[in-house]
Amino acid sequence: MRTRSDRIRHAIGFEVIGLILCAPLASWVFDLDVVHMGILGVAISFVATGWNYLYNVMFDKLMLKWRGRLQKNYRERVVHAVSFELGLLMLTLPMVAGYLSISLWQAFIVDIGLVVFYVIYAFFYNLAYDRIFPVPAVRRD
Repeated sequence: MRTRSDRIRHAIGFEVIGLILCAPLASWVFDLDVVHMGILGVAISFVATGWNYLYNVMFDKLMLKWRGRLQKNYRERVVHAVSFELGLLMLTLPMVAGYLSISLWQAFIVDIGLVVFYVIYAFFYNLAYDRIFPVPAVRRD
């Protein structure tokens, strides 16, 4: 399994790069102030960083239990990315609605836009991360 420092590097890298890409794009797509999207992005990033760490520990433990390995095939990567974003959606929906002073339905639309971006981003980020920093071999006793 990955070390704690590797997981922290993974989570921070994911959030920093994602925020740099997403805030200006979301501001443009939803016609919202870039500063508001940046502040909201940072707040969501803090929540997402904690969720990322917890989720990946749980996912790796389940991979070992159910598959006997940590390396993910493409189908497992899709499940990994989509289930991560669905969990994050549940955590961030009230935050988006409250901060932007919009209805839960409008917040859901904004959040779904963010989810679409982040599902695609997560797939490619994790693929690149696993190639740059391969998962150490697991010794099973």
